[in-house]
Amino acid sequence: MAKWFRSEPMEYISIILNEDAAHGCLADLGKLEAVQFSDLNPDLTPFQRRYVSYVRRCDELERTLRYFVQEIERFDLEIESAGHVDNFLNDPSLVPGSQDSSEKSGARLLESLENELGNYDTQLRELNNFSEKLTTEYNEKVELHEVLDKARRFFMIDAPRLAAAEQDTLEFPDEEGWGLLGQRREQDMRFSSITGVISNDEKARFERMIFRSTRGNVFIRFANIDQAITDPHTGMSVEKSVFIIFYKSAVIEAKLVKICSAFSANRYSVPDDPSKVDEMLTENAQELVDSRTVLLRNQAARFRMCQLLARHTEKWTWIVLKEKAVYHSLNMFKADVSGILRGEAWVLAEEREKVRRIIMQAHANVCITMQSVVDYVPQPWPTPPTHFVTNKFTYGYQEFVNTYGIPRYREANPALFTAATFPFLFGVMYGDIGHGLFLFCAGLFLLYKEKENDNAKLGEMAEGLHAGRYMITMMGFFAIYAGFIYNDCFSLGLNFFGSRYVFENQEFGSIEEGTKATPIGSYGSDESVYPFGLDPIWHVSTNELLFFNSFKMKLSVIFGIMQMFMGTCLKGLNAVYFGEKLDFLFEFLPMVVFASSLFVYMVFLIFLKWSIDWNSRMLSATCLDPAGDTWGSPDFNGEWTMCDKNGTGLCTPSGYSCQTGDLTVQKCPLDYGGSGDGCQPPNLITTLINIALQPGDVDEPMYAGQDYVQSILLLLAFGSVPVLLLAKPYLLSQKHQYQPITHHGDDEDDGHEEESFGEILIHQAIETIEFVLGMVSNTASYLRLWALSLAHTELATVFWEKAMLSTLNMNWFAAYIGFGVFAGVTCGVLLMMDVLECFLHALRLHWVEFQNKFFKADGVRFAPYSFKQIIKEAS
Repeated sequence: MAKWFRSEPMEYISIILNEDAAHGCLADLGKLEAVQFSDLNPDLTPFQRRYVSYVRRCDELERTLRYFVQEIERFDLEIESAGHVDNFLNDPSLVPGSQDSSEKSGARLLESLENELGNYDTQLRELNNFSEKLTTEYNEKVELHEVLDKARRFFMIDAPRLAAAEQDTLEFPDEEGWGLLGQRREQDMRFSSITGVISNDEKARFERMIFRSTRGNVFIRFANIDQAITDPHTGMSVEKSVFIIFYKSAVIEAKLVKICSAFSANRYSVPDDPSKVDEMLTENAQELVDSRTVLLRNQAARFRMCQLLARHTEKWTWIVLKEKAVYHSLNMFKADVSGILRGEAWVLAEEREKVRRIIMQAHANVCITMQSVVDYVPQPWPTPPTHFVTNKFTYGYQEFVNTYGIPRYREANPALFTAATFPFLFGVMYGDIGHGLFLFCAGLFLLYKEKENDNAKLGEMAEGLHAGRYMITMMGFFAIYAGFIYNDCFSLGLNFFGSRYVFENQEFGSIEEGTKATPIGSYGSDESVYPFGLDPIWHVSTNELLFFNSFKMKLSVIFGIMQMFMGTCLKGLNAVYFGEKLDFLFEFLPMVVFASSLFVYMVFLIFLKWSIDWNSRMLSATCLDPAGDTWGSPDFNGEWTMCDKNGTGLCTPSGYSCQTGDLTVQKCPLDYGGSGDGCQPPNLITTLINIALQPGDVDEPMYAGQDYVQSILLLLAFGSVPVLLLAKPYLLSQKHQYQPITHHGDDEDDGHEEESFGEILIHQAIETIEFVLGMVSNTASYLRLWALSLAHTELATVFWEKAMLSTLNMNWFAAYIGFGVFAGVTCGVLLMMDVLECFLHALRLHWVEFQNKFFKADGVRFAPYSFKQIIKEAS
């Protein structure tokens, strides 16, 4: 964990390689995952790089492989896995310098792959082109068969009816005298027709266009084709219909031909003689069988080809990705001397010697006597990248932090603390034994499926759940833990150890409303303390909500201030580590003083109030009859003293003779000051507000000298603010009195930006205001722990009472329906929506309230030259 606290040490090195050994060097460095190359040719475009031709060849191979994948998916075949990436990278046939790789490394490997994939690509394209041609011919024969069959029915039914209607028109001319003209045209008036096939998607538009262009002077009929027609280009099934159009004009015919061409409607000629139609149907049926046979054989050949490609496509893809990564990295090297390449890179400090050995071995493998050079580049460096070594458990939390921002190089890593505090704070908000158990079991299920999901191709949501499997398990565990603390299971209290309170007549089951419970043991004794968590009797008391609100609100404040104070301490650790004395003395220390004087002191008062026996203190200022039953009660921790009984005849346990009209301050023996004199519990909110509004005045003190202590703390808090605001800018101005104050940029050319004293003062004022006001607002923000816990508990109570309790007393069917409603709303609201809600609020508490105390989040992520990562991202 100490290694996870700060990022890995980095070194900036210069690498000089012989060009003949460069490919082998980078092929081995890609498996090490410890080097990040810098681009030494930023002014060159991608097309001006030295190895652009090799990158283009890899791009062409990737295009070919994508074509293979597309064809394989058309047959619904699964691409066989190439195994684990580590086994692939260590394959002897792909390791440069091995005996099996003499013909399969570098340019030779690329050339061999191009020849092999080129042959398969040529064969597959020829088969596909032939398939498109065969499919087109087969579709034409299917359409012709359907046209002949449907047209014969048209001619048998519609054509005679149209002819009869026309004949009636000729025999019975209208009143305007057109009968003579009709008789003259009878001999040459005959119907013409166009038949064809059109897609069902275009049928309505096709019919509407014909009607408009011919003004309704045609008769058109459609008939659906029962079997789907396969599109030769896409392979998708298309629903089509046969159409036949009857018309009488050559002008209309020309229009119809153009419309058919515009809508890609296939036209077919149909003879008028029914016998010829039957003859064409017979001939076409035989040709249809022959065409289908050839098409099926072509499809079988394509299927066998795709089966072969499916077994090797993933491995070929990995090889191409690996080679492309090698040449892309070589393009970052600079060729200062012919045959020599020079590069610069970030390397993990502990892997530097291993990098040197890999480069030397790569030169030895190709029998090059030139000494390779791996030198340490002196500072100033570019901005070092940030890298953390993570495992299965820590990966999710590190990504959790990286989503907000990358830590600076060697800065304290928030993920180390987030791994513990995030699931804990989630549990504080979601605390319930039953609901937490569901979440915990979901996390265990993801852990059980870990190996299976590691090698599976998951969707975006499934991948996120898999990455956060340990986080989900811990969230469920802490939800169960907090549920035991609250003694809350589906809004019900569990009496594991027996309540430490008892009501009067409780054993008889006749408890009157308003009856007060009494503890079974004396205050502070083992018998009076519930062993673990809260006493279940609070769940049946009338002041349950008041008690839980007070308890959870104080817990929220305590956890919030502790976490924020820890973040402030991390700021100090960063200042010590980086040697920033001004930041430590005049930023960190004033911040600690301010936070401790007001907010840590608030936590102290909460614990102090919890630890005081207020029964004993209040009893010490109570007037009692020495002869009564309450005299000598064990609730008073001090020694009982008899008074002289002057006045009313009543005494306090400390021996004070009570007088008529005595105040608490007169009867209390503690003499702490204020109106309560220390014998009555204070309102903490009022006490904290009065620290600033009424300095030195404590109305209800809890310890002696509280007013003096709070005055000192207030002076320290107010005094720390001007120190935080002015000290650092003043000292920086004195230090740089004769030289400009500069700000070092993050770019590699080390640009400088001059800053005046006023600008530094403004920056410091912003940071001061942000910290001072942030401590107040962030403390209030942590009250969301109390609010969400309260909302979760109350929702669970409402669901239980309204869905279950209200139906249990009815009948079995109502109880069955009630349980269904209860289970449904519990699953949908509390196990899904509320989990997401608590997750997001815990996320905000870490990103805003905790991390802004020390986290800069402006680092550069280490992007190692890694074949494994490249293959994983591509998959």
